[in-house]
Amino acid sequence: MELNGKRVLVVGLGRSGVASALFLKSRGARVTVSDSKSEDQLTEEIPALLDKGITVETGGHGERTFQNQDLIVVSPGVPADAEPIRQARALGQLVIGEIELASEFLQGKIVAITGSNGKTTTTTLTGEVLAACDLKTLVGGNIGTPAISLVDKAVPQTITVLEVSSFQLETIRSFRPKIAVVLNVTPDHLDRHRTFEAYVNAKARIFENQQTDDFAVLNADDPACVELGTRTQAKVLWFSRKQEVEQGAFARKGEIVFRREGSDEGIMAIGEIPLKGAHNLENVLAAICCGALLSCDRAKIRTAVRDFKAVEHRLEYVATVRGVEYYNDSKATNVDATIKALESFPSGVHLILGGKDKGSDYTVLYDLLRQRVKRVYTIGAAAQKIESQIKDAVQVVSAATLEAAVKQAANSAQAGEVVLLAPACASFDQFENYEHRGRVFKELVRGLPCSAP
Repeated sequence: MELNGKRVLVVGLGRSGVASALFLKSRGARVTVSDSKSEDQLTEEIPALLDKGITVETGGHGERTFQNQDLIVVSPGVPADAEPIRQARALGQLVIGEIELASEFLQGKIVAITGSNGKTTTTTLTGEVLAACDLKTLVGGNIGTPAISLVDKAVPQTITVLEVSSFQLETIRSFRPKIAVVLNVTPDHLDRHRTFEAYVNAKARIFENQQTDDFAVLNADDPACVELGTRTQAKVLWFSRKQEVEQGAFARKGEIVFRREGSDEGIMAIGEIPLKGAHNLENVLAAICCGALLSCDRAKIRTAVRDFKAVEHRLEYVATVRGVEYYNDSKATNVDATIKALESFPSGVHLILGGKDKGSDYTVLYDLLRQRVKRVYTIGAAAQKIESQIKDAVQVVSAATLEAAVKQAANSAQAGEVVLLAPACASFDQFENYEHRGRVFKELVRGLPCSAP
């Protein structure tokens, strides 16, 4: 893609938007950025852009701004069907996302990982597995480091492991991963995608440009993933914690086995995995598939998994206070993630739920709440909806804020029980993002008195 002298508009000044604008400018493009936020809300981002001679529009998207652009790069936070974007496409303008822009320039192979839950853990673990096997490895995407920021670091031997979201996949054109992984697909982001079918279709785009010499790695225990296996030209490998698979990784008699072309190889004992929860076994199985497909030494794979530490805000142990364990799963931003978190604890859970609703159905939590949870503490904008849907399953305390929820849970929980932040909601009603919510939770826990009053 030739950028020198081209007129390029970047829509949205999140992390990837800023990185895209700076990259485009470095390649000689005439760059404009546009964001609906006010100038006062973008005081950290604007100076670096102006310093490079990039034109900045804030407080909304002007109709003329979108005209006569050679390329429009849309940040993932901007809906792909937003009116200015729809009009630009109708006029025949090229509209792509940052992940697509990066893929046009990234050298080497791409491993792309998506799913409703587990993306960040699996992306991080896969990166560590490949690095342990002495492969030139970069890790980024939706995980935090924009893919476009990795371009100048990549060489032909590099393997770039990218976490990709449904929002990013909506705006691809030729993005082609050598290995595409879908961990699971359960209802999420329905406030944006509107229907589960549309959400699945967005995830399916990860396979759109794959060829017969590429690989798709899919969860054999997830019905949506099984259906997705019919939508790719790539060679399909499966992973499963419940059944043996024809090709791929699976759990058998306490051991992880990788099978390819009729040959089985034991990788490691399941008991060696340091991460809590059955869902993390699935994440490990997926990462092992990626490592094995890239010819990693099995002993090095085992070592990398054994040494792996839980990613921050993903079922992260925080502290034990007066005999009560506190876990931060702020990344549990949908109901299925909360289910997976609850399945990690047999009973005695004090659960903090709530935040910004994403069009979720909380009634599906009913059985687990009744079986494993002593109390639910609701917070944020979704509290009333959650309370109305789960009130018959468990005792519910209306806490309103995270601070109040932590204090009330600390006063109620007894030694041997668990306080779990797994909110099943987005964070944007009270926090900047799920990381901010998780950090606040950890600060509140660490500020609790260590002895009984």
